[in-house]
Amino acid sequence: MGNLPSANKALGQHFLTDKKTIEMITTDFAKDAEVIIEVGPGPGILTKALSQLNLPLYLIEKDDRFIDDLKNLTPHVYNQDALEFDWQKLLKNFENKNVWLVSNLPYNVGTPLFLKFLKLSQITYMTLMFQKEVGEKTYFRDQKNTTNGLLTLSSIYFDSKLLRKVAPGCFSPPPKVHSVVVSYIRKSQPLFAIKDFSKIDRFTRLIFSQRRKQLGSVLKGGLSNEQLVELKTEMPDIMTARAESLELKQVYDLLNHLSSL
Repeated sequence: MGNLPSANKALGQHFLTDKKTIEMITTDFAKDAEVIIEVGPGPGILTKALSQLNLPLYLIEKDDRFIDDLKNLTPHVYNQDALEFDWQKLLKNFENKNVWLVSNLPYNVGTPLFLKFLKLSQITYMTLMFQKEVGEKTYFRDQKNTTNGLLTLSSIYFDSKLLRKVAPGCFSPPPKVHSVVVSYIRKSQPLFAIKDFSKIDRFTRLIFSQRRKQLGSVLKGGLSNEQLVELKTEMPDIMTARAESLELKQVYDLLNHLSSL
């Protein structure tokens, strides 16, 4: 991969060097996308391959060391923090376009970035690299259908699948943990509207805030006495259940009821 710059630990940088993984990421939706946005391109390891697809390519990079070199690959480079970036200002230019978001997510902000991406309705496809323990919470790994907060939110808005497991040796410098690449396609008819995302996110956090406690006790922290009585009447079994034992459909049913209270 040539001489790579030193990684900025404060930004959670680990530069991908494995050619097979690079190829899988940069070809995932190459035939379907009409616009590509890459978050955290760093020295442009993925960017170089993405730029060869001859699609409009937009880059969001916080580390100003890389900006000049990235501008040699595309004129659309934003030297900003993706968590603070004005996404709607950019995405309004791509109405009715298939937008593909690509990112080797920094480990230290992977979850908040993922939650931000979920509610950007203009994004059609995503190919994201995560720390393994985080990424595995966003797709189905078995047939048990047990769920968690991230999987609940992810599955409401996207269909997802594991694309590749990635060992520490595939990066420079090697991280202390394994990684996964996950592929996402936005559902044309999500289970809840994007406008309700904040409310659904809040209730999901509440449900899974104490996974081993009975939900009747957990929900007292976010519902009025009247709402608790109504919930107990409509869904009596849920009050003694524990979040860690719920199947995804049960979580959907509970969220649907909570959002109507």
